[in-house]
Order: sequence, then structure tokens, then C-alpha cells
Amino acid sequence: MQIDMHYYGTYAMARAAGLKPQVCKTIATAAQFVDDNADKESIRFRDGARLDAEATAHHTLDIKNTDLEDQRKIWVPFHFLPGNEGSGFTERLICRKDKNIVKKMVDFNLSHLKEPYGVLLIGITAHVYADTFSHYGFSGISSRRNKIKDGTIQFIKKPKPSIEKYIREKEKRFRDTYKSECGTLDNIKSWFAENLSGALGHGAAVTFPDRPYLVWEFEYEDPEFKSGERNNPKSFLEGCKALYDLFRKAALGDPELAEKKYMKFAAIEGVVKDVLATEADKKGRINAWRRAARSGKLFQPGSEKIPAYDGNAWHNQKDNLRRKSDSKNTESLTIYQYYQAASIHRNFVLRDLLPSKGLIVT
Repeated sequence: MQIDMHYYGTYAMARAAGLKPQVCKTIATAAQFVDDNADKESIRFRDGARLDAEATAHHTLDIKNTDLEDQRKIWVPFHFLPGNEGSGFTERLICRKDKNIVKKMVDFNLSHLKEPYGVLLIGITAHVYADTFSHYGFSGISSRRNKIKDGTIQFIKKPKPSIEKYIREKEKRFRDTYKSECGTLDNIKSWFAENLSGALGHGAAVTFPDRPYLVWEFEYEDPEFKSGERNNPKSFLEGCKALYDLFRKAALGDPELAEKKYMKFAAIEGVVKDVLATEADKKGRINAWRRAARSGKLFQPGSEKIPAYDGNAWHNQKDNLRRKSDSKNTESLTIYQYYQAASIHRNFVLRDLLPSKGLIVT
């Protein structure tokens, strides 16, 4: 998913579920910041303290995401949470929609709700949870199971001509930019010196899984994998309902985060469907969420604005830390608490949740 869902859609679901506006903004910012936080640089303070960054995104300007450590420590826990279905290790790493393993992640992260970093952890949880509804069928590691037959990506329901042209142009630019992901890179089993193409995440499917209005199909290269229809509007609607339920649990878990009034999902489902069906570029899809909020049909108090995303504020906090002479009050900063939340989530997924299912990724 992209910023239209990870920030604006997340904010809308949190607000509809009754969480306070500032809480919604923090949750939605954390959810989108998962994709924007690629910085791994540590800060060393003059008083001897050190702050290590907790990267939650791959850095697209470096080695095009082919680093196996990034795959294991970033892609798997934050973007392609394994579904643990099938027999072999790489098949069990494939992301699945809303499976038991995902729900265990949600329950664990909710148990930290009243910690200083609790709201930020819910935002990270929202990102990971939402991605299962678009990234399902692919894994966050280099695997031949991610490969798609050339020329098999087709529209089942054709978008309007201008959007179809836009998507195909985006597809071409994506393939030109990410030749390694759509081309050749090391398999996760690289100790056997195996190479494969179109192997990482949904690189072979480019951005088709992230566009909420698309109904499309493709064929995996692996004949053991069933190919068929991907109905993004249906899957994204399921994702919105899952996020709404997550935020209702948060509201009940800590009433101080919530207002008394909230919307039932059934009351907003039609509006959400209309937003998801909007055939537009990223900006147009963002505007669809903002129009829906202003219409007064999403939130119990009526018409509201969804505040614009500002991830720079958190980046600026870290930049300001570099100019400090000591580490005093660092723990009270949002960026520090975000790193705490990211660390809690990563360690639970990689050191507890996945191993409990026999999946040793790191």
C-alpha cells in the first residue's frame, strides 16, 4: 500500500473508530513513517550516550533492496509478515491476509498500548497489518516463489484509458529503476549460489498490488502456485475493516485515547468503498479520502479535515539531536519513542512470534 492508505486511510479508520484527532495523527504518521524511515545512522552524544536508529524501510537509493539483511530485518517484519502456510520454509514466509500469526502480532502490540511508545506501536502495527491485504501471495525475501510469468499481468476490469496509460508508464519506470528486483538477484538460499529473477517481494508485479481500485490477474512461474484474480477493492476494504477493528480495540484498551462517540463500520462502508474505487494517481486518491472526511459521512462529529502528512517533523527531531551536546530528554522525543516501538515490534516478530512457528529468519 501507499501513502493514500497508510496515512490518510489509516487516519480515517482511526477517527471513525472514535480515537481523538491528535492520537489519529500520531498513529497515521507512524504508519506512513514505516515506509519513510530508512536512516540507519547512529548518533553519538558528547556525554557518551548513543542512539541507534531503527530502520523500518529499505533505502531505494542504495543497492535497490538486494541486501539479504534488510530483507530479513526490514521486509519480513514490517512489510511482508509471513502467513506460515504451506510446507517448505520459503513458502511459509509468504505473506497472507489476516491469518492467526498476524492476529498474534496485533494482540502483542496492543498489550503495550499504555507505554510511552504505545500509540506509535499501534501505528506500526497498522502498517504491517494493512500490508497483508495488498502484499499477500508474495514474501519479503528473495525467492523464486515470487516470480511471475512475463506478460501475464492483465486487467480483469479495465480502468479508464488515462489511468491505464498512467499505470503502464509507471510500470515501465518502475522496471527501469528497479532492474535488480525485476531482474536477477540472490535467492535467500544464496549459500547454494542460486540466482533468480523477479524474486523480491512483489517486484515482479510492480505496483499493481498497491493500487486500491485495480482488479487484475497474473500467473506465477511456479506451477505449484495457483494464479488468478486479484480484486484490490475487495481486499483493501477488508483491510480497512481490520484497521477499524484494531482501533476500536485500542479505544477500549485505553479510553483516554478515545472520545465517547464513534461510527460503526457498517455505517461508513459505502463511503470507504467509493474512496477505494477512485481511479486516480496518488494525489487523487489522497484527495478522495480528504473529501470523504469533509463530507461528514466518515466521523461521528461530522465534517473534519484530515491533516496533511508531515514525516519531516520526525526526521528533523533526529537532525536536531545531532547538534545536541548531551542526551538529556532524548527519551521524551517522538522519534526516540518510534525507535522503541520499532524495536519492540521487530524483536517480537523475529525472536518470538516467527520462531514459535518454527520460522527462524534471523
